[in-house]
Parts: sequence; C-alpha cells; structure tokens
Amino acid sequence: MSVLLNISQVDMEFPTPKGSFTALKGVDLQISKGEFVSLIGHSGCGKSTVLNIVAGLYQATRGGVILNDKEVTEPGPERAVVFQNHSLLPWLTAYENVELAVKQVFGKSKSKRETKEWIEHNLKLVHMDHAMHKRPDEISGGMKQRVGIARALAMQPDVLLMDEPFGALDALTRAHMQDSLMEIQAELNNTVIMITHDVDEAVLLSDRIVMMTNGPAATIGEILDIKLERPRSRLELANDVEYNRLRSEVLRFLYEKQRKVEHITADSSAKKTNKDGQEKAA
Repeated sequence: MSVLLNISQVDMEFPTPKGSFTALKGVDLQISKGEFVSLIGHSGCGKSTVLNIVAGLYQATRGGVILNDKEVTEPGPERAVVFQNHSLLPWLTAYENVELAVKQVFGKSKSKRETKEWIEHNLKLVHMDHAMHKRPDEISGGMKQRVGIARALAMQPDVLLMDEPFGALDALTRAHMQDSLMEIQAELNNTVIMITHDVDEAVLLSDRIVMMTNGPAATIGEILDIKLERPRSRLELANDVEYNRLRSEVLRFLYEKQRKVEHITADSSAKKTNKDGQEKAA
C-alpha cells in the first residue's frame, strides 16, 4: 500500500526555565491509507505530542510530517481530532454541533438540503440520529463522544486522530464505542491514529501498535503488526491464542523491555558523565 502519512525523523524540544527539554527524538513512522494505528506507552512518553504534530498544533523542532505529498504546517480539515473530552458546545444540539464542522468545511460546496442529509448521515453512522436534537446535558457521556466522532467524520478527513477518546467512559460504554468504531472504519476505510493506555483496546482495534519508549527523548521502541482477521469479536478473541500472544507482547514491552531501555539509557548517561568528568579533570 502507498504511504498516506509520513512522520519523518521528528524531534520535539520545548523551552523550560532550566533549558531545552527534548520530548521526542527521531520519531519515524509511515502510515498507509485505511490503516488503524494505535500509539501506546507510559504517561509522559510523548504520544500526545506526536498526535499534536500530525494535527498541526505543534511544529516539530526537526523533521516533519507529510500528508498526501504536502507538508503539514498548520491545522486543517483533512486531519480531524477527537479528544477524550468531547468538546461539544453545551448550548447547541447534537445536530447543531455537527453542523458547525460541516459548514466550516463544506459551507460553499453543499446546498442546505445536502448539508442536512450529510449531518444526519454522520449522526446515523454513530447511532445518534435518534437524539440529534438533544443538547449535551441531555445525553450520556458515551453519547456525547459519539457526537464528537460524528462531527469529526463529517469533515471527511484523510486522517482521524483520536486522543484517548474512550478513556473517560465506563467499561461497558467503552466496549460499545470500540465496536462502533470498528464498524465505522470497516465501512469508511478511515485512516486512524489513536492514543490509548488500554492494551486490550489497542490489540482489538489496530492493524499496528506503535510502542513508545519513556521520555525524555522518547521514540518508537517497537512496532507490532496485528494480523487478526476482521471483523473482530471481543468474545471470540478472549480465548484466541494469537490475540493473547499479541497482548502479552505489548505488556512485555511496557513492563519488561521498557525497563531495559531505561537501564541502557541510564548507563549511557552515566558513562557520558564519567567521560566528561575525566576530560575536565585532564
């Protein structure tokens, strides 16, 4: 498959009162059209920083992002973001929240009738057409997040960016949302990059899992291919040998291999400090 999105040798540094802080170092990742890629790692490993660079909210210190042969330098409708917080405007209905995005992207190209049909179509995709005229305070947390996804999908983005979209939901609602997302991706063939802390979620949803090392200077530690057949059923996979092997691989990286990476980094830093001290003494 051809590369849709190219994250090329990205470094990210942030200024601090104590000097420059290197959040990311040498992040290199190519993603094809229709792929579902999850980023996983411990808190503070730079997952959201990677997502924000792809979204155009941050500019990489070095390296960059190419989408459809164009450099990403600012936010754009070809990259829609779904955050953990649904970010709906509380005084607008579900329909009106989606309408805002549709008018911003398609205001000059869709007629009123086409706009109405498109909004209703996207709300139906996330099973929210029955509550399209309700405001956020009249619907549940899971329903709010469905509206947020509908709003993002209505922009027809090339890449859907999801920052722990189900992190604040209860387990049952989260499972329903995961199933809905798999249905949507199967129908639309979306390219999705999702941040998650949930190993089971990553294995269930993904084509590849990108495992990040801890910061500072976080980078990609390993990439795991998920070749489980689709459509996927969480009940059938619960006792699937390959599913459990993949799950164990992610856990092993997070809790064993990552520790080795930290030890190697610490040893390298100690050697460099000793060497610098010897050179100064000489």
